[in-house]
Amino acid sequence: MIKKMGYQWQLRQLMAERQMFQTSDLVPLLAERGITLSREQVYRLVTQAPQRMSMDTLVALCDILQCTPNDLIRPEVVNTQLRKTADGEVGPAPTAPRRTVVRRPGQS
Repeated sequence: MIKKMGYQWQLRQLMAERQMFQTSDLVPLLAERGITLSREQVYRLVTQAPQRMSMDTLVALCDILQCTPNDLIRPEVVNTQLRKTADGEVGPAPTAPRRTVVRRPGQS
């Protein structure tokens, strides 16, 4: 098995702990630190885990939220079993399909 790493992006939680509930609250705070992002970019930054981010943006977020990068990014192991094929390629192990059951309200 290959150990695959992932992470949890904690920006929204840290903002809430500091009574910041609007993503647009970050726009002027970032601008004060020389980071110019549109409201849409800030919304995506808060609601989705970024794949890439400038160090300047990371440092500005840490300053605004009075935290460290470790508070914003929580590493985690994503246990994905991988299998080798006959030709030596590595790919995800096949998963069995799950049967879906639809229940109407009031039915067990």
